[in-house]
Amino acid sequence: MTEDRRAELRAATAAFAEALTPRPSLTPPPGKALAANVVAFARLLRRAGLPVGPSETLAAARALSLIDIGQKAQVRAALRAVMVHRHEHAEIFDTAFAIFWRDPEASRHAAAMAMLEGMKPEEKPRAGSRRMAEAMAGDRPPPPPKEPEQPPPLQDASLTVSALEKLQTMDFEAMSAAELAMARAEIRKLRLPLDERPTRRTRLGSRGTRIDLRATLRRARRSGGEITTLVRARRITRPPPLVAICDISGSMARYAQVLLHFLHAVTNDRDRVSCFLFGTRLTNITRQLKHRDAEVAFEMVAKLVPDWSGGTRIGEALEKFNKLWSRRVLGQGAVVLLITDGLDRDGAAGLAEATERLQQSCRKLIWLNPLLRYAGFQPKSQGIRAMLPHVHEFRPVHSLDSLKQLVAALSARNSGRTR
Repeated sequence: MTEDRRAELRAATAAFAEALTPRPSLTPPPGKALAANVVAFARLLRRAGLPVGPSETLAAARALSLIDIGQKAQVRAALRAVMVHRHEHAEIFDTAFAIFWRDPEASRHAAAMAMLEGMKPEEKPRAGSRRMAEAMAGDRPPPPPKEPEQPPPLQDASLTVSALEKLQTMDFEAMSAAELAMARAEIRKLRLPLDERPTRRTRLGSRGTRIDLRATLRRARRSGGEITTLVRARRITRPPPLVAICDISGSMARYAQVLLHFLHAVTNDRDRVSCFLFGTRLTNITRQLKHRDAEVAFEMVAKLVPDWSGGTRIGEALEKFNKLWSRRVLGQGAVVLLITDGLDRDGAAGLAEATERLQQSCRKLIWLNPLLRYAGFQPKSQGIRAMLPHVHEFRPVHSLDSLKQLVAALSARNSGRTR
């Protein structure tokens, strides 16, 4: 064997050994790539308006580990089972699944957007397609503004209705992602200055309505026991405590997401505010909502509340509140906001007794029900019929206008107990 042949064999052996040597991969392992895609898919659904949080994301990753991910039908059924909680969200999920899992980077490509918008002219756009188009467009940079070739003609806008005015009466359930963002911004501006109530404590003052005997005798000691002046005192007034008990079950999840912004603004605007959430269990989120940053506060709430968009046990939740929290937070004429649609999974078991006890423990019990948005609303369910006789006020809470009416009613003077 010649020397040249030996050199060629040595070079081939070295190349073969180098090829067999493992190298660090520049792409993540399949498991990590799948988890990253699940997280990105959850973010897309959340931008489209679905209540998908960390618990749904973890459940989705767990579900995919129990099935054959090579079968697209099984993947779709598994993700839909753990990430969709309401029937009307199924259409949005199907649109998102068909686009995202065909191309994980679809939100950055115009081809996916063209596929979304490629509808027949006579077909009415569906809510799922509109929500998905808005969510997918969130990652794209805004197009550069076009300079108009000529100034637009002047139009008479005296009889037109602005977008903000239309937003006031729009139902939260019917809002798009952009409209919900505008509604949250308007809700953060709301303030709730409750009418001040007199307390048992007094403060010295020349215009007081009552005579403070102790202060008068202490002052008389300076003049040898002779009473020369009468010291007067007046009662100290403070806004009453505000307690909010909000339903976060599946039928109330959409409204609860918006109303949490209202509760966060009120909690950071005034003292003595307590907030509770309930689905199948009662959770106190007062400390979490006191954080100034709304996003940080909601992340803390999401980690604390395990039963979001689940079932509803109104009677059990109110009974637990009466036993554990009533004496702590319902002192000095508290006002209670009970936010629920009254649809109890356990029927009306113990619901009337728990609501009556709650009514007797506070100065005013206001029931906020989004079902009142319907003109022909009738209290047909057992839960609503059991609760309705034991509340002081029954109000709708489905739009910005209804929230502003609530603020105006609570801020009015002499808004005491009504029968």
